[in-house]
Amino acid sequence: MKNEKEKLEKINLIIRSDNFYTKYSSDERMKYLQQINDLEFKINKENINITLRGNNKYYYAHQCAMFTKHLIEHGYDKHSTKEAISKSGVCFNEYSINLGYNQYCTDLKRFNNKEEMLGFVIGFNACLNAKEVA
Repeated sequence: MKNEKEKLEKINLIIRSDNFYTKYSSDERMKYLQQINDLEFKINKENINITLRGNNKYYYAHQCAMFTKHLIEHGYDKHSTKEAISKSGVCFNEYSINLGYNQYCTDLKRFNNKEEMLGFVIGFNACLNAKEVA
């Protein structure tokens, strides 16, 4: 994880340089941008214990990372305080979001399938974004 963050920082420095678009060809720039996407995906998928496939895997991993960040900052309920979440972590499984690092830890929320779980996470994040805008 630390290694991925360091690589991401190095690539971001290259991309933000003034001569990025003149120094590198279109194919080289595309490779750097794809490396950023892949590294961010690996970092975001750290606590996700389900298979994410297709073009939306980057989006879903980012949504789960935003959800986790909010829980760490604000908590979830009276049992899942921000202190408990910071200590134990959060993980995303096929049928649940759990406090801890596997499906056998305390459930924060249970679902019928992963699509329902991802829909909940996306809706939760959308509500937070709407609240910030208002």
